[in-house]
Amino acid sequence: MRRMKATATGLLVLVALIFTLATWARNSGVEGWPGYVAAAAEAGMVGALADWFAVTALFRHPLGIPIPHTAIIPNKKDQLGASLGHFVGENFLSEDVVRARLRGLSLGGRLGAWLAEPAHADRVTAELSTALRGALAVLRDSDVQAVVGEAITRRAETAEIAPGLGKTLDKIVTDGAHHRAVDLVCASAHNWLITHGDSVMDAVQGGAPGWTPRFVDRKVGERVYKELVRFVTEMRDAPNHPARGAIDRFLADFASDLQADTDTRARVERMKSDMLSRPEVQDIIASAWSSVRAMIISAAEDERSELRLRARASLMSLGARLATDGRLQHKLEGWIENAAVYVVTTYREEITSLISDTVAGWDAEHTSRKIEAHIGRDLQFIRINGTVVGALAGLVIYTVVHALGG
Repeated sequence: MRRMKATATGLLVLVALIFTLATWARNSGVEGWPGYVAAAAEAGMVGALADWFAVTALFRHPLGIPIPHTAIIPNKKDQLGASLGHFVGENFLSEDVVRARLRGLSLGGRLGAWLAEPAHADRVTAELSTALRGALAVLRDSDVQAVVGEAITRRAETAEIAPGLGKTLDKIVTDGAHHRAVDLVCASAHNWLITHGDSVMDAVQGGAPGWTPRFVDRKVGERVYKELVRFVTEMRDAPNHPARGAIDRFLADFASDLQADTDTRARVERMKSDMLSRPEVQDIIASAWSSVRAMIISAAEDERSELRLRARASLMSLGARLATDGRLQHKLEGWIENAAVYVVTTYREEITSLISDTVAGWDAEHTSRKIEAHIGRDLQFIRINGTVVGALAGLVIYTVVHALGG
């Protein structure tokens, strides 16, 4: 810009020198050409000075004189910023412009073709994994645990569990699925009795009256122990044992009470509330987040994890459908258009105010220098053109006047 400014100023000095020499030659009695040259040079000086004033007036007061309507950019900076923001809002952030621009991009098909490429699906999967890990790292475990614990507790407290438990238990009894549990209990009880026979007999003897003879207590203990072993053995080995039938009837009655008996349902709800209020249960509920978080982070970091493989496959499948399914493309493009229109129409004032507020915050003199540095070189061509055009115009006018005998 400085080089072009020096060129324009040098041209002004040149035409002034030519004007001086041509005027001197004409005053010295030289006929003919000095008049034409002096007229062209004089008009060139006028054009150069006029355009110098116009260009300079954009950025500062010419010669430091505060002439009205000069230093336009420093004085009108805020208005220019507001006008620029309004222009952008009206011409770039309108609903019609946004919809027309997005429709012309055919985003659905292009996105589908891009996602269908394995390398691109891998890249998106990796970026999503990074974002997921970042989000989990930002979240504080204590806050999430509190929210999860409260949500689970509130949900459990509002939902009555007795009818559901009753239906489940009724189905289990009907299908006979509880028989294996009974078998396990009977086998475990038999093994325990065989292993802890002395403990059982000591317990029976310890509960006998103090006035009975000890050998009688021992005989009673042995008898009770043998009967217990016999009973448990028969119950273990006989699927149709009466005790098993009693258990079936008890479980069936209990399942019915869980669904229909008001007192039973109320007792279950009280037991549920008491259990949920225990600190141990709350700690288990809250700690569930830590396990889930660790599992998600581990899956996100492992390129061969099921989570990432499924995400990659889903992205490629979505891309293939988008590339070929016109209805899906239209639907996706409609969502994008509606979202973009919502953003630009709802936040247009905030977006345009960003432009005007930014410009308003700039220093006036610094702004003027920045603008002049970017466009000043082209503006210096105006001065050069003004000099040349002025000189040609002056030459034409002088020639026409001279030809008409003026």
